[in-house]
Amino acid sequence: MRAVAYERPIVTNTTFESLGLNPALLSALTQKGYTTPTPIQAKAIPDVMAGKDLLGIAQTGTGKTAAFALPILHRLAANRIAPTPRTTRCLILSPTRELATQIGEMFKIYGAGLGMRVAVVFGGVKYGAQERAIHQGLDVLVAAPGRLLDHIQQKTLDLSSTEIFVLDEADQMLDLGFIKPIRQIVSRLPARRQNLFFSATMPGEIGKLAGDLLKDPVKVQVTPQATTVERIKQSVIVIEAAKKRALLTELFSDPAFTRCLVFTKTKHGADKVAAYLEAGGVEAGAIHGNKSQPQRERALQAFKDGKLRVLVATDIAARGIDVDKVTHVVNFELPFVPEAYVHRIGRTARAGKDGTAISFVAPDEMKLLRDIEKVTRQKIPSWDRRNDKQLAQLDASILAAGVARKATLPGGEDERPQRGPRRGGRHGDKPEGARGQPHRRRRGNKPAGAAPERPAFDPMARERQPMAPKAETGDGAQLRRRKRRRPSNGGKGYAKAEG
Repeated sequence: MRAVAYERPIVTNTTFESLGLNPALLSALTQKGYTTPTPIQAKAIPDVMAGKDLLGIAQTGTGKTAAFALPILHRLAANRIAPTPRTTRCLILSPTRELATQIGEMFKIYGAGLGMRVAVVFGGVKYGAQERAIHQGLDVLVAAPGRLLDHIQQKTLDLSSTEIFVLDEADQMLDLGFIKPIRQIVSRLPARRQNLFFSATMPGEIGKLAGDLLKDPVKVQVTPQATTVERIKQSVIVIEAAKKRALLTELFSDPAFTRCLVFTKTKHGADKVAAYLEAGGVEAGAIHGNKSQPQRERALQAFKDGKLRVLVATDIAARGIDVDKVTHVVNFELPFVPEAYVHRIGRTARAGKDGTAISFVAPDEMKLLRDIEKVTRQKIPSWDRRNDKQLAQLDASILAAGVARKATLPGGEDERPQRGPRRGGRHGDKPEGARGQPHRRRRGNKPAGAAPERPAFDPMARERQPMAPKAETGDGAQLRRRKRRRPSNGGKGYAKAEG
């Protein structure tokens, strides 16, 4: 039977000191300039410190990481035990490398005065350093499911003594197909443990997983399920797909777009958008799954340092991008999964600040827009092209900007994708060389576009054709054919054929 979660009421006028946290944690918070907990921190920290299971429904940017990192460090420090080699006292699962790295950094910052051993494990890098860290024994291990299972199967990690288990971004785990690996990992954990479960949305399968993992949990919900932050100004621009890149470039003529995240559906699309922006004089970089881990880290760090004005990302790679002062999020293409829209725009308006989210919607994406509005239970306003002077100016400059950009892009790239040469068919072939030059078709040698010439029907043409010579037969023909064959025995075959 699934346990019913008790929802904790909102706590007001709370400070970190009043929560009773370890003095070393309070000192670290003071150095970071944090004095007042966010709503999810004020509601979650007391119950996690008490050892209760927790179900947290909160979007990114609400202070969720500190909501479980601070009480976990407090509990581990209160019962200080030297971890056994190849074990960890606390395990945190994260869907992506970037988010795992971000969580690990926060644990190290908050626990700097406690002497905790913290390690981060994910794929894309060598095993050696990870194995050495695990072998020493850990207080906190932050891991992505795939690489964690590798360590478990290689018996470099033992989870039988883990005390606290945290599953972060559970809905993203579902999108990435990690539910089965998560269940495999959970089967290696001891039955008696504390479970913390966090998700921005709560689809049916995630609710079932939470019911299986949690025991009499306290429910902490700081925003309604699958809704967006009110501080984000959202808008939709309906535009043809072929004009999206030109419009995106023109948006950055507005100096208010100081630090922007742009989302695409595909890795290749992210590279193309970033290259187009660079050609237009906008400092941009791309981050996606095909990039190596060092490349992803360099691009993210350049974005954090302000060296890149735009970071183009896919949904998976964007998990864990916790960058302050992101002013705008642009959905260059709408996501297939409506809940991903919530995660995307949650990259702005963080830590109490305002933000803007703009979505480019092509006519064939209208169904995706309706699905998003249905899930978020809101109508996203359209950016009226007739009444908005700025957008009207952008519309007027799109054509000129596209023509000018075409000359700067490699190969004079046009807005519309160029098709390669066809292999033939009823529509004909396009020339492979310069435009207007004749092109040899697969069938015949007529120039492209020329009308085919059909010969007049001649019923006696077949009768007038010369007869083909008969094939050679007899012993002499067989001997000559055998002579023409390439010998496989160093030339001895000829003598054998002639003899």
